[in-house]
Amino acid sequence: MMDPTTDNAAHTGDPAAARASLEALRAEIAKAVVGQDPAVTGLVVALLCRGHVLLEGVPGVAKTLLVRALAAALELDTKRVQFTPDLMPSDVTGSLVYDARTAEFSFQPGPVFTNLLLADEINRTPPKTQSSLLEAMEERQVTVDGTPRPLPDPFLVAATQNPVEYEGTYPLPEAQLDRFLLKLTIPLPSRQDEIDVLTRHADGFDPRDLRAAGVRPVANAADLEAARRAVAATTVSPEITAYVVDICRATRESPSLTLGVSPRGATALLATARAWAWLTGRDYVIPDDVKALALPTLRHRVQLRPEAEMEGVTADSVINAILAHVPVPR
Repeated sequence: MMDPTTDNAAHTGDPAAARASLEALRAEIAKAVVGQDPAVTGLVVALLCRGHVLLEGVPGVAKTLLVRALAAALELDTKRVQFTPDLMPSDVTGSLVYDARTAEFSFQPGPVFTNLLLADEINRTPPKTQSSLLEAMEERQVTVDGTPRPLPDPFLVAATQNPVEYEGTYPLPEAQLDRFLLKLTIPLPSRQDEIDVLTRHADGFDPRDLRAAGVRPVANAADLEAARRAVAATTVSPEITAYVVDICRATRESPSLTLGVSPRGATALLATARAWAWLTGRDYVIPDDVKALALPTLRHRVQLRPEAEMEGVTADSVINAILAHVPVPR
């Protein structure tokens, strides 16, 4: 494992070194989180694409710990907001505060002014407060009293969500769902992973103290910037572009869906496939890259017909069927 205090090779802006640093994230985060490699990879892909992530899973599967460990391993500033029914938009974005000494109003930044914002249980708060994140997520700025205020770079919203069948939740509006680059499902751990989790706790692991768990920075913002430049240079052939379009158009024609993937979703799939291709060591995209990112990139951008839902059809099963039927370029 690279020691950032002695090895600065990964912080010189070299794409190969940046890739090695980002690959080291998995091992570093594994010191705190057991068995969530796909989610770690998804978060890295989102950072490379300047996107945001929706994490869905039942309570207690380490969604919050995963985001905190990622921020620690990437040497990024992070803040957490616990979304509740009485949370106000200004509690997220910040507000103007009157200073009696100067008789003037000054802006007090909210928790959104950070690199990695953990929006915990975002579907516990009403749509008005959920939508307060829309401008921040799309424009990377917050407008208060008519004044736009830019957010730091990198900036990523990692929102956790309990499944909608739990009581006291507000489904996210489609406009906001579409702003999330990826929706990652966090499953319950396997039996062996759960044994490993309990063994760690029995040995004294404290999830509130990641430094004591040995989590150290293995990459930083400079590595991310070098990686983003390399991803932007990754070649996409016309055949791959057409393949992405054909997949997304097929969702609009599916009899199981009332809402298919928009052109924004097609753009997102192309971006995530490029990032995945670069992470796996290639400077060009192949169909398997598109297939690998299709589910997390598209599952939250489609809407099932009620009758299909009653028959047990899921968004993932519809997308998998489309992937099986759309001709793959040679």
